[in-house]
Amino acid sequence: MTVDEALALARQLGVERGDAQTLLAHLTGQSRAWLVTHGDAPAPGAESLLRRLAGGEPLAHLTGWQPFHGLLLQVTPDTLIPRPDTETLVDWALERLGALPGEPAVVDLGTGSGAIALAIKAACPRARLSAVDVSAAALDVARANGERLGLAVDWRHGSWFQPLAGRRFDLIVSNPPYIAGDDPHLPALRHEPLTALTPGGDGLADLTSLIDAAPQHLTPGGWLLLEHGWDQADAVAQQLVRRGFAETGLRRDLAGRARASGGRWPG
Repeated sequence: MTVDEALALARQLGVERGDAQTLLAHLTGQSRAWLVTHGDAPAPGAESLLRRLAGGEPLAHLTGWQPFHGLLLQVTPDTLIPRPDTETLVDWALERLGALPGEPAVVDLGTGSGAIALAIKAACPRARLSAVDVSAAALDVARANGERLGLAVDWRHGSWFQPLAGRRFDLIVSNPPYIAGDDPHLPALRHEPLTALTPGGDGLADLTSLIDAAPQHLTPGGWLLLEHGWDQADAVAQQLVRRGFAETGLRRDLAGRARASGGRWPG
């Protein structure tokens, strides 16, 4: 199958042209611009992968890579695929770090592919980054991403704060599972680890646990920043206030949806 034949098949299958070009660029080892003038070039394996893509398998899993906040990260079915929406959380974290002197201590809980921790470390090298995940397989992916990018992170295996006993941080960030167990969008995400997507129920269980436990691991004046669903901002804000956080606020993603909430621990 040639490049042009593969693009014709993509149209028949209803695959977006940009996704098809990204897949073909990966297969040929060339750029998307190169494909335009090399329609007769062979594209080995294109038919099978295009059919898998049309069947709902994520493009990132087919190529093994996903861009995030200026980094190119390896991803596998063991990790959540980093979304552009999560860059909202990273940008807020960097804003907070910009106001802190020295080498602030930061932890990313439920790191997955390492996206948040690595993006923060890349943009703020002076920060001392730690990252935790309960999945050993996901942590292997994150560690490999860090080594390939030359970004130093202290990777810890365990559930939330469990491997961080006695440690305190100036900033805690997390994109925890928050999708409700009966959300109709979950079937479309079947190729990603379910435990990284939903805690079941109304989706607030892990957010609540993190808010309750965070003060024991924050320095006085430290910040907790959490990603959540677009319709969970009010519930998360109420929990932050109930727990005693000050200066609570939220950030919106590029679509204008409430995407992250947080607050400062007064100590």
